[in-house]
Amino acid sequence: MKIIRQSWEFLNKPDADEALRLIETAGRVCYKTEGKMGPGTAPDFIRKRIAMGHLLVIEHVNITVRIITDRGVTHEIVRHRLASYSQESTRYCNYGESKMGIKFILPVDFDLDDEDLAMLRMIENHYNLCLEKGRTPQQARYFLPNGLKTEIIMTCNVREWRHFFTLRPAPAAHAQMRALACSMLAGFKEAIPVLFEDL
Repeated sequence: MKIIRQSWEFLNKPDADEALRLIETAGRVCYKTEGKMGPGTAPDFIRKRIAMGHLLVIEHVNITVRIITDRGVTHEIVRHRLASYSQESTRYCNYGESKMGIKFILPVDFDLDDEDLAMLRMIENHYNLCLEKGRTPQQARYFLPNGLKTEIIMTCNVREWRHFFTLRPAPAAHAQMRALACSMLAGFKEAIPVLFEDL
């Protein structure tokens, strides 16, 4: 058994200048103002579109991330329907074959005590016992908790990422989800500030 921290990374992060140029081009087609494009015109043009709520133009840019978190958090993430996902499958992954044992995500809002760790060891032992009894990984997964580590690849356009970042970092969000979303938002702001700086 191993307890790990949740994390995330960009898998496909567009070049900021290219992304802004594409969005400006798409937006200016709407107004037939392509002739006003020039060096440095994209940021102000895009900020004005965002302020106006003319967000369809930012849908032309996609960003992909790899998220390592618990299964409970990914149940929330996949509720964002305007995205594409590929997730580690408990049906097909045999966690009994891992030399490190089953991985669980460290909770951000409480400390695991000795009783908690003993319960996680019991879960791991029972999972392995199921496999030894001849049950398949998809049968043994019945006993795995929401705290199980999972990886998910998520691709969305910028408009859906903005929607994600209006909901998931909110104070009322689940603590684990909120911590992940706040970290991601900081990374997105650093990568392409114009598209996320107002959030």
